[in-house]
Amino acid sequence: MVKLPHRRQFLHLAAGAAALPALSRIARAQAYPTRPVRLIVPYAPAGGTDILARIIGQRLSERIGQQFIIENRSGANSNIGTETVVRAPPDGHTLLFVDTAPTVNATLYDNLSFNFIRDLVPVAAIAQQPNVVVVTPSFPAKTIPEFIAYARANPGQINFGSAGTGNMTHLAGEIFKMMTGVSLVHVPYRGTGPALTDLLAGHVQVMFGSLSACIEYIRADKLRALAVTTANRSEALSDIPTVRDFVPGYETADWKGVLVPKNTPPEIIDKLNRELNATLADPDIKRRLADFGFTPLPGTTADFAKLIADETEKWGKVIRTANIKAE
Repeated sequence: MVKLPHRRQFLHLAAGAAALPALSRIARAQAYPTRPVRLIVPYAPAGGTDILARIIGQRLSERIGQQFIIENRSGANSNIGTETVVRAPPDGHTLLFVDTAPTVNATLYDNLSFNFIRDLVPVAAIAQQPNVVVVTPSFPAKTIPEFIAYARANPGQINFGSAGTGNMTHLAGEIFKMMTGVSLVHVPYRGTGPALTDLLAGHVQVMFGSLSACIEYIRADKLRALAVTTANRSEALSDIPTVRDFVPGYETADWKGVLVPKNTPPEIIDKLNRELNATLADPDIKRRLADFGFTPLPGTTADFAKLIADETEKWGKVIRTANIKAE
């Protein structure tokens, strides 16, 4: 297993490298970006991370005057796309738009060719959202208690799809299994989009999907929402209860954020942080994020660094306790 840097060391590194002469830094920040920026999404199109990246990328293009091009590099629970950014030139023209998965992968995988905490620098957290427990309208359970009862009566007969082993759509289901004692069969996919396709077709029976990816299917009555996974209800689905209402102590949430390769000039990181926070403050962006069930997470690079450090520690404990292995 790749050894993680000490938490304090990571938070210190995230603050940036030594300052350049003021005029040089200002000039470089003003000139950036000098060409289109690649925004790497390490998942297939149509998932929650991809949807949010496209909303944010479009507004950054408008604000900065350069194209922010979404590039999907799916596979290995975000590792392929993440490594693409790790290996990219540290000039701010290749960004990683990712969710919680790399904080899980730090423990889940023991043969990574990169270290997420060491090789990437946090720019800004973007938003968070709950997962939502969804089934097809024909599924016999209409509530979480009914689902638990049905699963207990049919052990090992319910397949739950996820966006990949170790993805939050997987871990939310695994924690549910641990806390309720039900037996569900995990079926991993290469992204939320393919998993939803099979759920809609009835090849899997349940998914702890990202709210942003599922919400339109819920509104169109193509999927039935049983509950959201956060401690509180989602404003986007205010009539849907939480899992915690029926399973005391249950809670999971997913966040999205932007990172860059290490050694990216701090003035570029600062500019991106300012532009991303300004984008999140835009009333139109707030409305669009709310429509998909996202809550904005504006803040500093240090705020995001702390979130990553906390999440890496948290999910490391879950992976070890549940003995989850990478596939």
